[in-house]
Amino acid sequence: MQVASYLKLSVAIAVATIVLKTGAWWLTDSVSLLADALESLVNLAGATFALAMVTLAAQPPDEEHPYGHHKAEYFSSGFEGVLIITAALGITVAAVQRWLQPQPLESLGLGVVLSVVSSAMNGGLAWAMLRTARQHHSIALEADARHLITDVWTSAGVVLGLIGVSLTGWTWLDPLAAVLVAMNILREGVSLLRRSADGLMDHALEPEHQQAIERVLNEFAHHTIRFDHMASRRAGARRYVDLHMHMPSNWTLQRAAAVRTDLEQALMSAVPGLRASIQLLPMDVEAHFNDEKDLI
Repeated sequence: MQVASYLKLSVAIAVATIVLKTGAWWLTDSVSLLADALESLVNLAGATFALAMVTLAAQPPDEEHPYGHHKAEYFSSGFEGVLIITAALGITVAAVQRWLQPQPLESLGLGVVLSVVSSAMNGGLAWAMLRTARQHHSIALEADARHLITDVWTSAGVVLGLIGVSLTGWTWLDPLAAVLVAMNILREGVSLLRRSADGLMDHALEPEHQQAIERVLNEFAHHTIRFDHMASRRAGARRYVDLHMHMPSNWTLQRAAAVRTDLEQALMSAVPGLRASIQLLPMDVEAHFNDEKDLI
């Protein structure tokens, strides 16, 4: 299943969990279950926006975006982080109000069952989404999956709190569980915002991908060919590498281009999704970067 398909499924699951958790809150009047339902509402908004950004990221390069739209996924992750933080603040306010004005809870058994069912749905989907996110290097899908995992832990905390209320009669455990839920999802929201901002920078490829590139270059390098000035970066699911390939000055352009083509194919096979830009230079010619005149 592709990234967009998982996000469509995430939207459907979010709608289903909103119905289940809202029903659980309506039956019990539990502020912690209300907090859980609000987070599912955030899941729906986040998954919908992530689907829009993944669709945008998949569009081919155009005149205004010659390198494509791959970084659009980072906006999705950032947007979901903002939604999570907003939900955490709202949950905290509701929990404090309930703490100051405690109310008895009703139909706890059915409310707990509905919460557990929705958590099982979110947990199964999140596990599958994380695997696909790693395969496709999709931060939008990973962000949505991690949010679902947070939702599972949220529901687990809520259920434990409600069981505690049922066993002890201490109604203050309900708002306490809601506050703990808020703190947990606040941490996840801040983490997503940090990763989104970091992803918008031009970072080098992951160490394992750099090692794969170096192995390919070592296979091609010998006394007549050498490589230097290698630089890499990643943008969403896309990976880029730029380098210079030096060869004997008496080689024909056709021969040099043939070797470059073979090298490009080998690099793309070693690192899926890689785009290689290789500049051909004679063996006795050096290119210089970061000279003071280039920085003016």
